[in-house]
Amino acid sequence: MKTRFALQLGAVAAAVATTLPAWAQSESAANYPSRPIRIIVPYTPGAINDVLARRVAQQLSEALKQSVVVENKPGGGTVIGTEYVARAEPDGYTLLQTAASHSINPSLVAKLPYDSIKSFSFITLVGTSPYVMTATPSLPANTVPELIALAKSQPGKISYASTGNGGSAHLMGELLKDMAHVDLMHIPYKGLAQGLNDVASGQVQLTFSTYTGAMAYLQPGRVKAIAVTGKERMSVLPNVPTIAETLPGYDASGWWGYVAPAGTPKPIVDKLNRELNKIVQSPEFKEHFKSQGVEMLGTTPEEFRTHVEREMETWRKLIKKANITMG
Repeated sequence: MKTRFALQLGAVAAAVATTLPAWAQSESAANYPSRPIRIIVPYTPGAINDVLARRVAQQLSEALKQSVVVENKPGGGTVIGTEYVARAEPDGYTLLQTAASHSINPSLVAKLPYDSIKSFSFITLVGTSPYVMTATPSLPANTVPELIALAKSQPGKISYASTGNGGSAHLMGELLKDMAHVDLMHIPYKGLAQGLNDVASGQVQLTFSTYTGAMAYLQPGRVKAIAVTGKERMSVLPNVPTIAETLPGYDASGWWGYVAPAGTPKPIVDKLNRELNKIVQSPEFKEHFKSQGVEMLGTTPEEFRTHVEREMETWRKLIKKANITMG
């Protein structure tokens, strides 16, 4: 009897032990955050990725009454920083500001050390920004229809610059080639500035760049804007048409969102979602980034996850069809 009683007590104790973590998580969510939060940015300091994260961190710190710090962990095409968060404790104290590369890497990186969907708890898609397709001023085409006609008359002779194989600009160019049925020559560069300089000088005819990167060349007339890559025109460039106005369905934009490690308690995810959405949807925040060509959003976790899944499928099909590699 004593043995049976001991076994029963052991079973009860084990059951209590397995239920305690869930209770503890619920308890911690009510008091979250009780210590500093880190936002991991898988890019080098500077540029829009870093600027956005630091502005968000500042305001999130004020909202939560707790320190929020940004840590840059670049490398591996964002894989190093992303893997770091995927392996972190799912307690809400390590977040990742992720970007469009999150939906591209699964189709480009062999043996990715995490699953872009299953390894994360999605919080919110905070912003999106189309790229600007710019051309050398001497190119005898000022619209997308004119560009397509010119490319069809000169197969393989019109070139476009990108920041490297598998990058956003490369995929935007390949998507244009695929949908317009034209042959353009891809010229990869190590950085945006070098590519834009060569477009300005006429050594390369086209490129796709961020709004802030393009404006430094557009304003002095060193390049001209042909179109933007989003499904709608940019409010800061209202007279520049979308590629989709000529090729319905073309939609390729940069974006930013926040995720936490998979298994982060839902009450914590929900709290972060509410606070982050309040920040990015505030008029002051929206106006500040509007001037940089970024449209602030703020979505549900489910909407963000669906967005990433949809983008993953779009780029998977294109990468396979165009036989794009990181080499």
